[in-house]
Formats: sequence, C-alpha cells, structure tokens
Amino acid sequence: MEQNITLQIDNHIVEVAKGTTILEAARGVGIQIPSLCYMNLKDMCITNLPASCRICVVEVEGRRNLAPACATRCENGMKVKTSSLRVNARKTVLELILSDHPNDCLICPKSGNCELQNLAVKLKIREIPFAGERNILPIETSPSIVRDMSKCIYCRRCEMMCNEVQTVGALGAVNRGFISTIAPAFDEPLSNSACTFCGQCVAVCPVGALTEVDHTNRLISDLSNPKKTVIVQTAPAVRAALGEEFGLTPGTSVTGKMVAALRQLGFDKVFDTDFAADLTIMEEGSELLERLGNSRKYAWPMFTSCCPGWVSFVSKKYPEYLRNLSTAKSPQQMFGAMAKTYFAQKKGIDPNNICCISVMPCVSKKREASLSY
Repeated sequence: MEQNITLQIDNHIVEVAKGTTILEAARGVGIQIPSLCYMNLKDMCITNLPASCRICVVEVEGRRNLAPACATRCENGMKVKTSSLRVNARKTVLELILSDHPNDCLICPKSGNCELQNLAVKLKIREIPFAGERNILPIETSPSIVRDMSKCIYCRRCEMMCNEVQTVGALGAVNRGFISTIAPAFDEPLSNSACTFCGQCVAVCPVGALTEVDHTNRLISDLSNPKKTVIVQTAPAVRAALGEEFGLTPGTSVTGKMVAALRQLGFDKVFDTDFAADLTIMEEGSELLERLGNSRKYAWPMFTSCCPGWVSFVSKKYPEYLRNLSTAKSPQQMFGAMAKTYFAQKKGIDPNNICCISVMPCVSKKREASLSY
C-alpha cells in the first residue's frame, strides 16, 4: 500500500496521496490558487495537464524557477508558498495575456461569466503595461458554434476535452509562433472537420473564444409577431439545470416555474420533449421488430438515432456502422414534424405560421435544426 505524502503549503501541513498536484492539495485545505488552463473534471481521467497559462505558479523552496501548481506533483517534505512576493509574477503573466486580447468585454457573450475577466478583477489589473501587435483572426460561425480565436488564450481546455474526453479529435494546435491557434487540422472550418458539434469545447472555454450561436433576437422577433404561433419544447434536463443555475440544490425540478416563465415570455404552448421521446421509442421499437423479422437484410446490433451528436459521431468516426443506426428521427425533429402536421391540423393553424422552439442542453441540436431533410 502506497504511503501518503506530507508537505507544507503556506502554514498548513498537508497529507495527500502520491500523484496529487500542488493545485489539488492546496484546494483540499481551502487555499485557492488561480488557474485558467487547468480543468477539474473530477472522475474523468485527464492524462496531459497543459500547464500552459502559468497563472497558477507557486514558489517551491529549493527551486530556482516558479512551478506551475497544476502540473507539479507533491513530494515529501516539500515547502510551497502560494502568495509570496515572487508569486506576484501571476499578475505579469495575466497582463501579458491581456495585451493580446480584445477589449470588447461589454458586448462579449461571455461578459459576466468569463474566467479571464474575473481573474483580472481579482488581481486588480487596472492597466496593460505592454503594447504591441495583436493577433486578429477571422470569426467563424457554424450552425451551432461561433469561433472567435482572437479571444483565445491558448489554455487548450477545448483541445483536451475534444481529444481525451470526447475522443473526437477535431481540435489541435496549428501554425507556430505568433500566428499559432487552436483549430481543426489545416485550419479548416468546424463544418469540414471531424467535429460532432457536441458543444463540450464551448462548455469548458473560459473566455469568449468558443460560444454557442445565439438565436435570442430571432426568437424575440417571432414572439412579437402577432401572426405567429410560437410553441416551445423543453428537454428533460432543462427542468433540473435551470434550478441549479438559479442557486437551488442541484437536481431540484422546477418544471412548474419553468412553464410559468415560458408562458409569461409569450409562448403560446409549452410542451415536454418527453412526449416526442416516447414517440421515438415506439418508432425505434417498431423498426427493431421489423429488422428482427428480416434479420439478414440489416446490420446488427441496431443503434439508436435519438441524439444528433451521437449520429454525427458515428458518421464521422465510424461510418462503417451507419447501417446499424435506426432510421427514426430524433425526439426534437419528431416533435417538430408533429407540430407542423398533427398539432397544426387540430388547432386549424397554417403550418407556415408555427414557430417551434427547442430549449435543449446540447448545441448539436442547433446543427440538427439547420439540416434539410
């Protein structure tokens, strides 16, 4: 059995398991070391710690240089200082990052929820002492993700998430020196890459370099149009995620509050995607029975087609299994079809005047909605 490691962090004697980083050990005793590139995924295995931003540097007694806390493993007898005068180099590092960062915080989609912005406030950055050429890159807008690499701070969280967690491998470092960036191979657009538009890169990006396509203004326009019947479907995850966003205990269901809020916003009808999920189950079940009756005609096993991200993943990474996918639409698409046919007929509404809005936790749904079937 491996023995634990004992070290000193500031004035705390800390005992941790072998392999623990200084950053993890410090947080374990309530000492918050700032970081940008470090990504805490708890039970998910991340093998390559980036140590690229150097915001988490600490002073380790006996070492000539400051050490990145996120990638430095604890050792027996180690003495660490997290707030010495030398560690004030973090502020200089942040000033250098900001010297090549756009100053459009007031209109940036991440404003108010930006880790770089929050860190600048915490370290009391009031001016940028460094001036020079800025790396201005074109903005790419796909059906669901906006890439503004001028705002990229090269933390490489997106690359790590895409390659190691999602195993998609769509993102990596391209070019060298000042023109280097994180992008698909050969700096191709996302639509021409292996990207499945799962949106996990957007979820971990600490700044506004990767954001989801915003349809808010389009929705407001539809809600204000008296000729339009605007209906909404909500995914099951939303009723719990909304509660957590407003400070309720994680997992708290806010279905009633959510429906009331959507009606107050102006939606004519509110539906639960659970209904369309039941339809999907019936369609896939019927297809499975048909396949079982003609087993030699089909590839086995049969895979669900209910998730557009999953379908995209199979088509791009394992195209040999496309025949295994069910031919049924996803719940989102199935509901849209029902809204424009059955619902329109029952309510006597012209399908062209029905706007069907989806409230979903996955940006891949935006890409799916943009496809023509």
